[in-house]
Amino acid sequence: MAQFDLTGRTALITGASSGFGAHWGTLIAGAGAQVALAARRKEKLEALASSIGDAALPVSMDVASQASIIAGFEEAEAAFGTIDTVIVNAGVDGNGMATDVPDELIADTLAINLKGAILTAREGAKRMMAAGITNGRIVMIASVTAFQPSPGLVAYAASKAGVVQATRTLAREWARRGISINSISPGYVRTELNQDWFDTEAGDKQVARFPRKRLMEKEGMDGIVLFLASDAAEYVTGTDFVLDDGQTL
Repeated sequence: MAQFDLTGRTALITGASSGFGAHWGTLIAGAGAQVALAARRKEKLEALASSIGDAALPVSMDVASQASIIAGFEEAEAAFGTIDTVIVNAGVDGNGMATDVPDELIADTLAINLKGAILTAREGAKRMMAAGITNGRIVMIASVTAFQPSPGLVAYAASKAGVVQATRTLAREWARRGISINSISPGYVRTELNQDWFDTEAGDKQVARFPRKRLMEKEGMDGIVLFLASDAAEYVTGTDFVLDDGQTL
């Protein structure tokens, strides 16, 4: 278990104001790392950082804006030093049937989920390379919708498929630069993004179709996140990890 100890690491997590991001902020700080909590909702970040303590820093960041990403990294590094671990988690669901969803919502979903993910990973990698980091870790959060048809989520699914392929491509580009970059494709977990859906009759029917007839809990992701952020992931790069409780079987 010593390999999963993150003592000495400095992480930045996007989308850290709620859901997975907030949960992982507490998890990674608890494993010994300093954590920059990045998102647009600064007030929620401040409350989370206060609950974690001195190891956490709230950072305003809009991943749809390259200038905001750069400013966020600058603020985090001014407080903690070079970021060597990045969890690229910020996202929106952009739901709506393809013939009905507004153009602007499609554009926003792709800008945040795909473009924002690439820009965040790129900024983190550039700084790691400049600082001579040889054990950098980047974790991209995708989704099982990346490879499973998901009516009503066309923009979201396309963006997450893009995240998986972007991860593989960036892994190849950075293979000799001391950075391991991988993606995780979670199954369905109740979060702020989907809780309204799973409170409906249709949502209940979807869960009933899963082999184990249940949603996952956020804690089910803890092991793979700690692994990919740790020294144990030295020989793992360009891989997508599907963790879905058998939902796609």
